[in-house]
Amino acid sequence: MPVNLILKPKLHKKYLYRCLQCIPSHFASYDTTRLVLAFFAISGLDLLKDLNNLKKQQKIIDWIYSLQVVDDKELVSGFQGSTTLNTIENRNQTAPYKWCHIAGTYTALWDDLSRVNKEAIARSLKVLQLPNGVFCASLKVLQLPNGVFCASKDGSESDMRFIYCAACISYIIDDWSGVNIEKATDYILKSLTYEFGFAQAPQLEAHGGSTYCAIASLALMGKLSALTETQRKHIIRWLLNRQKDGFQGRPNKPVDTCYSFWVGAALKILDVFDFVDFDQNKTYVLSTQDNLYGGLSKWVDTTSDPLHTYMGLSGLSLMKYDELEEIHFRRNTIDLSIRF
Repeated sequence: MPVNLILKPKLHKKYLYRCLQCIPSHFASYDTTRLVLAFFAISGLDLLKDLNNLKKQQKIIDWIYSLQVVDDKELVSGFQGSTTLNTIENRNQTAPYKWCHIAGTYTALWDDLSRVNKEAIARSLKVLQLPNGVFCASLKVLQLPNGVFCASKDGSESDMRFIYCAACISYIIDDWSGVNIEKATDYILKSLTYEFGFAQAPQLEAHGGSTYCAIASLALMGKLSALTETQRKHIIRWLLNRQKDGFQGRPNKPVDTCYSFWVGAALKILDVFDFVDFDQNKTYVLSTQDNLYGGLSKWVDTTSDPLHTYMGLSGLSLMKYDELEEIHFRRNTIDLSIRF
């Protein structure tokens, strides 16, 4: 096998440690979502079997808890994405827009959760499930059916990604009181397209990422049986057709490292992952690694980033790559898909 197609764990560990220490300059615009970047880095180190060597773990945990918001008056409890909106003036008190974000809350739930206010999170999560959502796609505004979640209480999109986050949060804290499962399931089923992939919302294009979010959410909610056998077979066919060498997110689009996880994990949940061409998939994912500085990118010969590094490693882990921890699944549910 060519040298550049052999996984280089030491390089990727160094890259992820650097991402934990300092956000690269070209990611400065993502400062408000620093917690999500930390999640990708820490999860990647976990996959690389190096989490026990991570120094200052308690300091990291304390930083994450510093982002916890408990506000039952505004019903915005959960975790912020970063300390950006924390100032000397609002320290240790609620303040406008010092609110939780659903992705921040999902990616914050790491340790034994002993300091997490689970009840407050569930109460605030309930507010994020909208009776009627709005999705903006280019210049087209779609009115969505009941059941979709938005990311934060004010000024947010609402789509399939946030149903997935809500399902993961509820699963982790073992409290589903913040989710109307029947309405969420109905929204997911209405987002199944004519080509049998799931879109972010009804009337939109099927997408590998939203298909994973839909399938994983149904699994977490115990609602995979809501799919008919015919639907299930057609969904599997659509997913398998996304493999060229690696996987693409949509028909007629280039392959992308992250879909080795998004599409691969959806196939894993549906118990048909063995139909994937492992050799072709591995070859593509490994061809996107940076052999000088570490990390993986979405395409060959482009810049590495924490998301695609983590997703690429996850895609390899699904195929039980020897040097990586294995992602564990359970029948009819997914063990959080990206936790161990």
